[in-house]
Amino acid sequence: MLPSCRESIKTAVLLVPKFARFDRCVHTVRLKPNYTSVNYNVSRGGFAHLQKQHLYFFRDLLGEHRMISDTIELEKYNVDWFNNLRGCSSLVLKPKTTQEVSQILSFCNQENLAVSPQAGNTSVVGGSVPVFDEIILSTELMNKIISIDDTSGVVVCQAGCVLENLDTAVAEKGLMVPLDLGAKGSCQIGGNVSTNAGGLRLFRYGNMHGNVLGLEAVTADGNIIECLGTLKKDNTGYHLKHLFIGSEGTLGIITKVAIQCTTRPTCQNVAFLGAQNFRKVLKTFKLAKQDLGEILSAIEVMDSATMEFIGEKLNINSPIGDYPFYLLLETSGSNTNHDSEKIFKFLEIALNSHFILNGTVAVEHAKINALWSVRERIPEGFNLCGHLFCYDVSLPVENYFILVDEMKIHMGSLADRVFGFGHLGDGNLHLQIETKEFSQQIKDHLEPYIFKRTAQFGGSISAEHGMGFLKAKYLNLARPPSTVNFMKDIKQMFDPKGILNPYKVFP
Repeated sequence: MLPSCRESIKTAVLLVPKFARFDRCVHTVRLKPNYTSVNYNVSRGGFAHLQKQHLYFFRDLLGEHRMISDTIELEKYNVDWFNNLRGCSSLVLKPKTTQEVSQILSFCNQENLAVSPQAGNTSVVGGSVPVFDEIILSTELMNKIISIDDTSGVVVCQAGCVLENLDTAVAEKGLMVPLDLGAKGSCQIGGNVSTNAGGLRLFRYGNMHGNVLGLEAVTADGNIIECLGTLKKDNTGYHLKHLFIGSEGTLGIITKVAIQCTTRPTCQNVAFLGAQNFRKVLKTFKLAKQDLGEILSAIEVMDSATMEFIGEKLNINSPIGDYPFYLLLETSGSNTNHDSEKIFKFLEIALNSHFILNGTVAVEHAKINALWSVRERIPEGFNLCGHLFCYDVSLPVENYFILVDEMKIHMGSLADRVFGFGHLGDGNLHLQIETKEFSQQIKDHLEPYIFKRTAQFGGSISAEHGMGFLKAKYLNLARPPSTVNFMKDIKQMFDPKGILNPYKVFP
């Protein structure tokens, strides 16, 4: 009989030699969530357990200081950002080079040791934390920027570079990373690529599939796949890089990335608008695309319940008063007069057409940041709830908020609050259901209902966060059996033993 998660930890404690610094009793560690394997009744795969000889190998390769086995230190790697999921890994490895990743995976594959790749651990679907005792391979020390070409706009970096740090570095060359996320201060570029991240400006710049020129990855057997090209046009054979983009660490671990950056805009405007209903929101959206055209870089939407939520949790209030819906529009360009003229003309038409009821425009950096913070700080309130069920779906824009209204009716008194916000420009809705505490009954009431309705609307059950652990069992709702089977065939080819990020993506 396979040991439980708790037994796995105890076994690892007994096997770790002195250099691993296991100096605290497991029972002194206080973690809020219960083990994922217990909450979700998951059976452990037939992987080997960590043994003393394994630890000696990793010590010889990395040294003691790039191995974490202290139970208190392990907490931040074993628990997801939302504090809902908890693995019981007893070891974190921190390689610095592709060659070290290759040697680790080759050894783990040979010894049948499961591995959980982890970047910034900002996943919202449990894709970056172990379910059982998988070895956590953290890329946080793989944070070197290899080159920045300010002529072509191409940056090449290791996968562990923090998104905000990378953007700051290219800014010195007049460039901008074409990706902006609320978690930019901690998420890493390898994780962004592995989940095909979208973010706030996908409407203008696209997702990672469109901006990654090349990458380097290591497969389960330690084979290094070199696809680190920096050309926009290269049709020599299969585009293997696209297999790793969005694969969530199940096919290989991304170690280096080449990204096409865009020229950094020299002027920006942000408008914060209030609208009477979602029909007027769509009219404003259509007008913005028509009148702002080439300078429109982002368009976000929030409902009144979202504003109430951040008002209660974070003491953030609407800068324009209370309205049923709010729009945040950003323009980015190179000519201040031209852009200002266009956005004020747009606002005049929107007001005169009664598409919007009120609005304010920021042109100064500090005021722009203040308006953006209303939208970007929403996730800070998530951990201040009793429990929050978070869903990331994409929908045709005409059905965008119908799902929110339906969920309010469907939940009734089971929910304290149902609210929605997101990236209207690309149809990505973040639907949140706040409750006093986690309840399996409520979760069963939500799922798979919410995913079935999304599919019926012609949407996707995962817009930008991947499938991870939490959505894996619903893959069959999102893709036909033949497609899922083909995905499994690819997984089998790249990772025959299934050691890479097990229990993720697939049912």
